Amino acid sequence: MAHIFELSEKVQLLPVIHGSGNFSREVRQRILSSGCDCLAVCLPPEFQTTVEQGLRKLPYISISALEESEGTLSYVPIDPVQPVIMALRIAQQEGIARKFIDLSVPQYETRHMDFPDSFALQGLSLEKFAVALLPFIERPPANSQHDQRARWMAYQLHQLEMDYSKVVLVCSVLDWPWIKQAYDERSEYPKPSVPDGHPVLYGLEPNTLFFALSEFPYITYLYEKNRQELKSDRSVAIDGVKEIMLKARENFLAKHKVRYHNLTSQTFQVYLQYVRNLTLMENRLTPDLYTLVVSAKQVGGDAYAIALMEAARDYPFQKEEAGLDTLAMGIDQAVLDEDHVINMRNRLSETQFEWRSLDLKPNPEQFKQEQWKYTWNPYGQCSWPPEDEKIESLNTHVREQTKLLLSNDLARTEKFTSSVKDGIDIRDTLRNWHTGDIYVKEIPPSRGTIEVVVMLFEMEPQPDQYNWRQTWFAEHKEESTLCFFATNYMDNMIGPGIGQATYGGCMMIFPPRPIINIWEDPRLLMSETLEEKLLEAAFFHSKEKHITVVSPGPPKASWRRMARQYKKRIIHIPLKRFSVQTIEKVRQFHVLNGKHIRSFATRFIQDI
Repeated sequence: MAHIFELSEKVQLLPVIHGSGNFSREVRQRILSSGCDCLAVCLPPEFQTTVEQGLRKLPYISISALEESEGTLSYVPIDPVQPVIMALRIAQQEGIARKFIDLSVPQYETRHMDFPDSFALQGLSLEKFAVALLPFIERPPANSQHDQRARWMAYQLHQLEMDYSKVVLVCSVLDWPWIKQAYDERSEYPKPSVPDGHPVLYGLEPNTLFFALSEFPYITYLYEKNRQELKSDRSVAIDGVKEIMLKARENFLAKHKVRYHNLTSQTFQVYLQYVRNLTLMENRLTPDLYTLVVSAKQVGGDAYAIALMEAARDYPFQKEEAGLDTLAMGIDQAVLDEDHVINMRNRLSETQFEWRSLDLKPNPEQFKQEQWKYTWNPYGQCSWPPEDEKIESLNTHVREQTKLLLSNDLARTEKFTSSVKDGIDIRDTLRNWHTGDIYVKEIPPSRGTIEVVVMLFEMEPQPDQYNWRQTWFAEHKEESTLCFFATNYMDNMIGPGIGQATYGGCMMIFPPRPIINIWEDPRLLMSETLEEKLLEAAFFHSKEKHITVVSPGPPKASWRRMARQYKKRIIHIPLKRFSVQTIEKVRQFHVLNGKHIRSFATRFIQDI
């Protein structure tokens, strides 16, 4: 089986799946170890000048495009992960002669096939991989374009072996059986039909590289980065996915300024297991972009899914190149000069792709945000009901926990007689173990209720960061009176009449009742900072003795002095009792420019 690709002592085939990074690595190793003095590739000779010009511009990505008879552009992507481009690059580097021997045709005909995942080459030889595909490779119809191309390339190999001692042809895995047959049988060959025009080298818009590259742009960047740093690229296809995850998290945290999040190593472990399961369900060994983004949406929400997609399309080497016209690529189309749409045909893409849609809420563009700011009605303002439910649920939970703490302070312990009451007191039972007696505890109901809860998400919030202070009254009896300081929602407009803000701290009074805006109340004289203003308002307005304070750290001495002045008592609950995901979901909230906005707000509001 080791010699199945040898056509003669001088000619050897190297079949590849176009667009596979695993095949590129195999091609590089085989060419460097073959000792060949001529490299032939399955591209027409008219492309040689522009393709080699593009090779010299790498790692900048470009395409060599030729206008065909029907007005479409047939193009060759100068993609460093393409096996054909890798072969030409190595040949150019080693000073090996390069020959473009494919048949020139007026209109190139594309073909597509569902190939097995090329990651199998990690544990499988190229010969075994190619032989396993043979039963599924259909013979091209007689005298069809692909049949003529195979016969022409076989004829060109006969020509080359007269001038060179070792010729290697890099061709498609769909063509090698028919090239081998035509070579052995010395089949008749057609005459080439040279196109009228000449290929032109174009640059590509960085944001549209997805449609020209075979791998994710960021994976391609890692291949090039490892090449420059002389590192192995054997595991880039897998490790690159992890790199994209971490880069997406960095972008997500920087963009949304999230302090508490659930994108931890444990979450990523669950994410990778989910990706693996979805990948195996689709009969693949490596995940595609759709699988990665769907999994990211399930684990981290729309915001993280968008961050991951942006990280995957990043290619830092794609800087502006002087002297080249730039194309914006799309699905089998490209845009030149903003209004000129051209149909495209990729000569180095034979894999059958399936385009699938995914519902994500993207971030608005800057000019739209500015427009929404100017159209904001300053006399209309309300909350988003689902977020009201979240914070009220947390408020209820905090008040219940406070009552439990108060009850535990009043607990009594006594010797067991006939009832275990509220449970066995393990501490006193062990303390009196030598007596053989069992002690039980009795927790009486707490006295009074908790009316006011103060939540501080930072111990020392900065006034310039949390420059929006407000008091909101309840819309119905199930809501609390809410006083808070937060970031300015006008700085983050996410939709028409919808702004996003982040709580720095808040005070909730339940049952609700109207109060004077605490940020303008002249009676609150002791406080100097934002958190002290909330606490003093809580001490002033509470009808109960106990005030619950949820904060990252223990209450300061100044807070306790203020509480004694108002004859109140602070019940502290550490913020770390709650998961970071819960805290972050409560902190992020939206301000609507009137109740009518609620009818369409769900189209713009993302869950973090």
